[in-house]
Amino acid sequence: MSTRLEALPYRHVLTLPAIPSAVRTARETAEEALMEWGISRRHPAVDPALLILGELVTNSVRHAAEVSPQLTVVYAAGRDCLAFAVHDRHPYRPTLDAAATAAGAGGLATVMELTLGLGGSAVVRGDADGNGKSIWITLPL
Repeated sequence: MSTRLEALPYRHVLTLPAIPSAVRTARETAEEALMEWGISRRHPAVDPALLILGELVTNSVRHAAEVSPQLTVVYAAGRDCLAFAVHDRHPYRPTLDAAATAAGAGGLATVMELTLGLGGSAVVRGDADGNGKSIWITLPL
């Protein structure tokens, strides 16, 4: 997908403590934002998107909380695209490619399988200082 994320007209940013309840809060906030933006909860991409979001937030809570006591979720959407990112300040940047999906290990394999299955894309963007990253997921609507 070649959608410019900066061009998406709808955007919401949420910063949460890196604790287990952040998963539920991130999903509930996504549902509220989608409803506000006129994206039906029944759209076929919504349930997989919520699962992907939950997996990414869970990974930040499990693997980055010691280094990154907060995480940030960015939600964005347009007429034909839904995008979101989970950001933490842990320097590790996971590999998001077909090999990760083929390995079938853990939440990132699920994230990639769902994302690619929906015709979406996933990218890891490192912070300028090298001490954090965002994992961006873009899905067609």
